[in-house]
Amino acid sequence: MSKLSSETKVLLTNVRLSYPALFVPKGFEGQEPKYSACLIVPKDDLHSLEIIYQAIENAKKEGLARGVWKGAKIPENLKTPLRDGDKERADDPAFQHSYFINASSKYAPMVVGKVLDRNTGKAVRLTEEEVYPGCYVNVTINFYPYNAAGNKGIAAGLGNVQKEADGEPLGGRSTAEAEFEFFTEEELDTLLEDFLK
Repeated sequence: MSKLSSETKVLLTNVRLSYPALFVPKGFEGQEPKYSACLIVPKDDLHSLEIIYQAIENAKKEGLARGVWKGAKIPENLKTPLRDGDKERADDPAFQHSYFINASSKYAPMVVGKVLDRNTGKAVRLTEEEVYPGCYVNVTINFYPYNAAGNKGIAAGLGNVQKEADGEPLGGRSTAEAEFEFFTEEELDTLLEDFLK
């Protein structure tokens, strides 16, 4: 279950992953390359949304207390990282009836499964093939205030990522299993026996 880990840090559970750059940082429009992910949160997940709203409000108060915006009150119309998929991605079915958050970091997140290595006791790291657009993840995010180049708002820092479950791949990509016919090992054994007769 999603929870507030600290005033501005949240653990989101079972959110859908889109546009991941978890293993190799990417830069957009001349910006510094960063690790990033788009996280899709259904609008009916009221518990997670309440936690996100609380962390964003806490980040606003932190920005005021630290003087990020150089004023006696929180500026109006701050940009926030929680965006409406029905408005901003209306043509993409994966974003319908959902909000989404773009989170990024200069540092590579740990990307892990749900099993601990029996020899080391550490989380088993996953590969890019195992953590793909459309799968479901648990992820930590830290919300923080910013004031840069005339833009003021709250941003989302990407923490670690744990794969929760498989999901339908996004972006028109399908699995080989969905596209081709396969034999089970038992069927292959039977075919081989018939061939050798």
